[in-house]
Amino acid sequence: AVVSTQSGHYGRGTNLGPKGTMKMLVSGAGDIKITKDGNVLLHEMQIQHPTASLIARVATAQDDITGDGTTSNVLIIGELLKQAKVYIGDGLHPRVAAEGFDLAKKKALAVLEEMAVEKTSRDDLVNVARTSLRTKVKGQVAELLTEIIVDAVLAIKKPDQPIDLHMVEIMSMEHKTEMDTKLVKGLVMDHGARHPDMPKKVTDAFILTCNVSLEYEKSEVNSGFFYKSAEEREKLVKAERAFTDEKVRQIIELKRQVVGDSDKGFVVINQKGIDPNSLDMLAREGIVGLRRAKRRNMERIVLACGGTAVNSFDDITPESLGHAGLFYEHVLGDDKYSFIEECDNPQSVTILIKGPNKHTITQIKDAVRDGLRAVKNAIDDGRVVAGAGAFEVAIYQALQEFKTEVKGKARLGVEAFAEAMLIIPKCLAQNAGHDAQDCLVRLLQEYKGTDKPVGLDLVSGEAMLPMEAGVFDNYCVKKQLLNSCTVISSNLLIVDEVMRAGMSSLKG
Repeated sequence: AVVSTQSGHYGRGTNLGPKGTMKMLVSGAGDIKITKDGNVLLHEMQIQHPTASLIARVATAQDDITGDGTTSNVLIIGELLKQAKVYIGDGLHPRVAAEGFDLAKKKALAVLEEMAVEKTSRDDLVNVARTSLRTKVKGQVAELLTEIIVDAVLAIKKPDQPIDLHMVEIMSMEHKTEMDTKLVKGLVMDHGARHPDMPKKVTDAFILTCNVSLEYEKSEVNSGFFYKSAEEREKLVKAERAFTDEKVRQIIELKRQVVGDSDKGFVVINQKGIDPNSLDMLAREGIVGLRRAKRRNMERIVLACGGTAVNSFDDITPESLGHAGLFYEHVLGDDKYSFIEECDNPQSVTILIKGPNKHTITQIKDAVRDGLRAVKNAIDDGRVVAGAGAFEVAIYQALQEFKTEVKGKARLGVEAFAEAMLIIPKCLAQNAGHDAQDCLVRLLQEYKGTDKPVGLDLVSGEAMLPMEAGVFDNYCVKKQLLNSCTVISSNLLIVDEVMRAGMSSLKG
């Protein structure tokens, strides 16, 4: 079990940190994905060994809970087992090693509490997002996405309410370059108006959000018409049609009431369908009609533009209308996109990702998702931890002092835990092209001389103060890391045999 874990963690160490290398994933169908996001790698990789798949599950669970820290998770579990293996080879019982791990974890969590610093200003959130994003995409793109993501989360944040990241729509368009990615303070939808005569662009527009069927419908019950003459049949057909036309007339009346003779626009966004006749009636009035909008977008439009979503036109009033400064349609190849922009106080926004090809867009999408989670975590926690390997160095030093208080052989487990923590600064140094041993010695010397957290400057290979340089990690990510890594590595140490399970001959 230990050996298979090690092989897994050497393969994964190279993509840790902003200087980490990329991995190319090729599926059976020949689809290519280039990424260094640990979570994507573990989800897409084919993992054969049972121990490795167990660790992969823990790491992806880490991502589901906190949105970051998957690579660190695999590395630390692998290193804990590697360090413990040295002592177990010398005769230490795995149970005792696991006890030592548990003591070390408690001490490490205490160090985490001491090191957490309260920081929630916009600049601090920018630093948190930048630290997370730089480990996923290249520098320039990370800088661009950092501002976009922080602004997006701050726009949807409501006082005393949990942040709902679903209110940030992530839309992608395959053209231009990744540097054209932008934040739209409004909404972008991936479909356009369904009638050629409808205006392609309206300004100062009223937005009606509704969930009402505007199409000719057959009755749900199996019913038949009986008529004696063609005139009677015409009458019945008209009566059926009039039911839908009446709803459309109510929209047109409301439009005339609020717009009057001015050149303001009027947009209807419907969750259900609008049939050709209804579209025609709306187009003649200069109303833009969009049908079959996503249910989630109905929530977002109301938050972005104001107004309320209506389910019936009977009691419709001007108060139920939202407002946007600009509505326009963008055509890209065969696809149409509708932009609702210049909203007064948008509480739902869209991150519009652009890129020249599919895998670039996928890579940025994954990065944006993690960046949003990092900012949300920082706001929820209200505090952050020093990054750049500073936290791990601090734990190492604290455990070196703490192990003298531990009685018996369990102190060897504490020693192994302390050594294992150094894998993070080691990997960061290696990936940046520096000598790992050299950098570690320098870091530990610097840390002894100061009471501030000391991290690694990846450019120069020297020690630096991450709190001053603005390299912050999420508090909850580190906390989750310490808990899950210790539990899983303790469990794996206690396993001494892997057996194939299945139908036993005894059951027959």
